[in-house]
Amino acid sequence: MKVKFGLVGRNIHYSFSKMYFAEKFKVDGLTNHSYENYDIDAISDLKIVLTQDPNIKGLNVTIPYKVDVMPLLHKISKKAAKIGAVNTIRISKKGKLKGYNTDWMGFTKSITPLLEPHHKNALILGTGGASKAIVYALKKLKIKSTLVSREKKKDTLSYEDLDENAFAKYTIVINCSPVGTFPNVNECPKLPYELFTDRHIAYDLIYNPEESTFLTKAKEQGAVIKNGYSMFVFQAEAAWEIWNKKRK
Repeated sequence: MKVKFGLVGRNIHYSFSKMYFAEKFKVDGLTNHSYENYDIDAISDLKIVLTQDPNIKGLNVTIPYKVDVMPLLHKISKKAAKIGAVNTIRISKKGKLKGYNTDWMGFTKSITPLLEPHHKNALILGTGGASKAIVYALKKLKIKSTLVSREKKKDTLSYEDLDENAFAKYTIVINCSPVGTFPNVNECPKLPYELFTDRHIAYDLIYNPEESTFLTKAKEQGAVIKNGYSMFVFQAEAAWEIWNKKRK
């Protein structure tokens, strides 16, 4: 019997997930396993995907559906409910959908080796589903975080607020927005990049391109930089473990 997995999102041709799992299945000799991209225009189309293909056992969820998918699920793990976003779905034998979040684990494992005692405050660029997992992970790491949005809202900063004082306080800057993703590789968040120093970490959840314009500009000022590839691998492996739990 064929066993299928896949990625749900919109405009997801840039994602490495399909290639990553295809290689994994090849190395592990899982010849009856496959991984597909399900590029859908609306999250309601997920029901059509699952009806048309009953062999799907698990899904990853990416932009822009990590929050919108939640009402369609039969169960949600405690951590995913707390985070308020889902990036992994496990499908039971009876076709029930349970949502999990592995992004926070992937991010935690990825950034921890870079952390120094002075890294106590972080700016998170973007307010979507991915940023919710990063807020949760930073809280677990005892790092205070503040969201940055194009429009100033309650408990968020606007890009115009990011001055010398902000960069002196916030020594971690994390891009959780899609700005700079392939093919729009010359784009970057509107920041005063001259304010980055060698005390800063610039972290980009984007991993295609390998070094985004955001990372390049921060690196030029001496910042430690890291892209999201290791986070991607860690969260993918965590999803694989979830999918392979004994099914009820």
